[in-house]
Amino acid sequence: MSLAATYRLGTRLFWRDKTMLLGSVVTPVGLAVGLPLLMKNVQSVSAATSVFQSAISILLAITAFMNITVALATRRDQLVLKRLRAGRLTDGQILLGQIASTATQTMAMIVLCTVAVRLVADVPLPGDPLGFAAITVAGSAVLSLLGAAYTAAIPRAELAAAFTMPVFLVAGVSAGAMGPIPLPSWLRPALDLLPTTAVVNALKTGDLAAPALVLAAWTVVGLVAIRLWFRWEPRRS
Repeated sequence: MSLAATYRLGTRLFWRDKTMLLGSVVTPVGLAVGLPLLMKNVQSVSAATSVFQSAISILLAITAFMNITVALATRRDQLVLKRLRAGRLTDGQILLGQIASTATQTMAMIVLCTVAVRLVADVPLPGDPLGFAAITVAGSAVLSLLGAAYTAAIPRAELAAAFTMPVFLVAGVSAGAMGPIPLPSWLRPALDLLPTTAVVNALKTGDLAAPALVLAAWTVVGLVAIRLWFRWEPRRS
């Protein structure tokens, strides 16, 4: 099996899983399109644009982070990962195929939502398409990497979705995707260091340098965590 085959395998298994489709596609896309449409009707296009940019954090948290966490935890418990290791691929190639597949799906959802909010809520297309593409591709890849690392904290596959909910909530609140929730002033600098918030800040301000550094730091964290704690087989009780 080649690296391209593991990429196709991850993609095929994802689109065949109706439960994952509901949680990782229908729900985040509905929020990312529905919230801006609501804001356009009750406030303005400018408010809808700001909400959509914040809603990118929801797409990253669910379609990238939760998707790969649940998928890898499930395949680990079903011994699929163990069987893949028996082939010619290295550990890195197996994980890279899954991460690339998840990041690609996330980017497809972001593009779909960007076009959809333009059509239904008059949200303008990104003024800097290359910058938009770069930061969202990087965010999708980093969140997929972190989701793979996070599987080390999942005791068994049945709990994977529940274990990702705090990440989704923190990502949404910190980026403003859930409305103006009052937060302590001392907490804001810490929340700005989250990868999802870094992507949203880049989209809103156009400054890519600082968010790129944040994403680079999280990349290192993810790689180290996978190296130290990633499990290829379920825990034996």
